[in-house]
Amino acid sequence: MIQLKPISRDSIPRAIQKAERYRLLNQSWAAESICLDILEVDPDNQQVLVMIVLALTDIHSGVAAAGVMKAKEYLARIHDEYQRTYYSGMIAERRGQALLAQGGMGSGGMAYESLKEAMDLYEKAEAIRPAGNDDAILRWNTCARVLSGNSHLAPSSEQYEPALED
Repeated sequence: MIQLKPISRDSIPRAIQKAERYRLLNQSWAAESICLDILEVDPDNQQVLVMIVLALTDIHSGVAAAGVMKAKEYLARIHDEYQRTYYSGMIAERRGQALLAQGGMGSGGMAYESLKEAMDLYEKAEAIRPAGNDDAILRWNTCARVLSGNSHLAPSSEQYEPALED
């Protein structure tokens, strides 16, 4: 493997700005790379831990189990209970949104379950939120609207019965 070059501690604020821009440009892979560089120098940087969770779960990659597992590993390093709970909801919501966008057999049930999990987590975050912070309520409402606006989203059936051909 090629040896990576470390960044300086002084460059972290500028690197964070770049990572945010790459996320806004839908280049989550670039944002993730920058976050990894920052975490090599400052492994406890809470802002960057949040950013890498978001980069790993952006809509186009939110379905991949590997990305979700990596995001949860970074999430565990976030100190604030409210943020851990809120961003756990974001992971579940983004997975649900990605499954909805992906479509395919069984995706409706999986998307429903992920969105309901997100709503449960947002309710937990709401209960411990800082004063004046209604982010969890806004996200909960978004999930509720997605579920209400997509009648094909429903709980997964307990039994799967394949169609039989005659």
